[in-house]
Amino acid sequence: MAKRRRKYTTEFKLEAVKLLLNRGDRTIADVAQGLGVAENLLHSWKKKYGTDAAAADTNGRGETSDEELKRLRREVAQLRRDREVLLKSITVFAKDRT
Repeated sequence: MAKRRRKYTTEFKLEAVKLLLNRGDRTIADVAQGLGVAENLLHSWKKKYGTDAAAADTNGRGETSDEELKRLRREVAQLRRDREVLLKSITVFAKDRT
């Protein structure tokens, strides 16, 4: 009986290439085994979708996830400062009413 060939979606392939590009100290064989695909498939997907996967790693603003994280942390810090100012102003106005 012949083994049936599996078909993978483009989304799966892009995610696999992203994993491959961001694998850290893992080997390609480890990534392939974790995904349940052959190493040569990962290599061919990387060749075909490498730039698309790198582009998919950025958000709509053209920033990577690290850049987005830094931006969001700055925004959170600014929002916390704004909240503190508002809380202080509320206490000042509350004292004036009594």
